[in-house]
Amino acid sequence: MSEISIRPAERRDVPRLTEIYNYYVTHTAVTFDLEPYTIEKRFTWFEQFSAAGRHRLLVAEENGVVLGYVGTTQFRAKAAYDTTVETTIYCDQNAIGKRIGSQLYEALFDALENEDVNRLVAGYTLPNDASAALHARCGFKPVGIYTEVGRKFGRYWDVAWTERPLKLL
Repeated sequence: MSEISIRPAERRDVPRLTEIYNYYVTHTAVTFDLEPYTIEKRFTWFEQFSAAGRHRLLVAEENGVVLGYVGTTQFRAKAAYDTTVETTIYCDQNAIGKRIGSQLYEALFDALENEDVNRLVAGYTLPNDASAALHARCGFKPVGIYTEVGRKFGRYWDVAWTERPLKLL
């Protein structure tokens, strides 16, 4: 049985990250993007991440194939929000059920351990039992639901919001 390794994302990963994300854009309401990304546009998205600091991007790899990623981005543009980051996490649809999401989140929490981060927030489209379970397993607590805030596939969708401190007590 092969082992999952987690490492910082690199530019060479962007085509695979784009492929993973675009599946969700095209086939699900998990993301509210309506059009698939080009690799070139995804390179622009990739530039917000770094090897140090609050905004990280990690990938899970098995046998040299990237199966998922997790990252943190700016929550809001106002400086008082700087110590709060928003998470993003996606796994290849064929890798669901391998607990890769939990491993990615744990690695992310470890990577951010010495950074000036107080809170992590995560939102996910409802219904989404798998995402709800993942976030609960990783220490995120529900804080509210925005109703009918996204329109995709001809209907409105709710978004659940969760949060957790970086360092759990």
